[in-house]
Amino acid sequence: MSRIRLITYTAIRVVLNTAHRMVYPFLPVFARGLGVDIQTISALVANRAVVGSFSPFLVPFIEPRGRKFGMLLGLVFFTGGVGIVAFAPSVSSLGIALILSLLGKAFFDPSLTAYVSDHTPYSERGSAVAALEFAWSLSFIAGIPAVGWLLSRSSWSTPFMVLGILGVAAFIYIALTLKDSVIPSHHEDGIFGNAKQIITSPVTLAAISIGLLVSAANEVVNIVFGLWLEDSFQLQIAALGAASAVIGLSELGGEGLVFGLVDRLGKVRASGLGVIANCFAAILLPIIGRTQAGALAGLFLFYITFEFTIVSIIPLITEVMPAARVTMLSFAGAAHSVGRALGAWLAPPLYAVGFSHIMGAAIVFNLLGLAAVWYVSRHHE
Repeated sequence: MSRIRLITYTAIRVVLNTAHRMVYPFLPVFARGLGVDIQTISALVANRAVVGSFSPFLVPFIEPRGRKFGMLLGLVFFTGGVGIVAFAPSVSSLGIALILSLLGKAFFDPSLTAYVSDHTPYSERGSAVAALEFAWSLSFIAGIPAVGWLLSRSSWSTPFMVLGILGVAAFIYIALTLKDSVIPSHHEDGIFGNAKQIITSPVTLAAISIGLLVSAANEVVNIVFGLWLEDSFQLQIAALGAASAVIGLSELGGEGLVFGLVDRLGKVRASGLGVIANCFAAILLPIIGRTQAGALAGLFLFYITFEFTIVSIIPLITEVMPAARVTMLSFAGAAHSVGRALGAWLAPPLYAVGFSHIMGAAIVFNLLGLAAVWYVSRHHE
């Protein structure tokens, strides 16, 4: 695979990730634009995560049709979702768009990751996956500030129109340029054979639960960090966009660390070290977050350690059941969605009590994730 094509695939993921992530820092902006409270938008985010948890049961119909089919189908869902808001902005259309765009990611991301994994040996796969995952941080470094710029100069629905246009361009590019991998064979137990094998194996379930738990830890912070910065330091829209860029830089650093270290450390060991580091960051954030600079520094540490953990998990997942990579990656993605739904539900009431309770919840989820890492270490690598 050429470097130019890998960069282009990463750029497409930046678009999908920007649509997925922009609701967090601009949650108060969307709520004001729609004339609803914060809890309403948080509920839409939670609903998105719940629907995403069912995507693995759709993937068995997609994986036998090849990686390219999964990517194109994902872009259709994504473009349709953001297009609904662009042409009919409302609370209902936003809720539909969040769900459709998540399903788009749920189909596109594992298909692309499986495609890259098909052509990369396991000993080098950590760096290859990390290269794709740079799209996650770049969405905060470039995508979210761009959304903030659009929001400050236009209506709350304008970013959805721009993202829709980019989605159409991505569909055309994939359709015309990508040559598919060898199409996987059907499981001997039928269309749901791979799914059944995954949910009945303790090792695969433990591997998947790592992402669920650390995602829950991350989501309780994701939901409220924009509100916390507004409440504590009265940051406005442009400043929230800049704060998001700082978080994006921390995630870029985490992905860079994975790129350089995960293949040397081993995927399981790297995941465990990341969880431990994220716990320490969660303890530190309320302590140093009493000033704007301290808050941003604490968020930097929290997000760099989370990103190192979550990206280290992905190459591990690709090899736990290599005969069903897309399905396994999809289950892992669904587990992330369940974790994010749990975090989204818990965040508002916890924040109402105090920000320290948010970080306490993050630590508890991380410790459970560390236990899952330990279990996988007994059976893998």
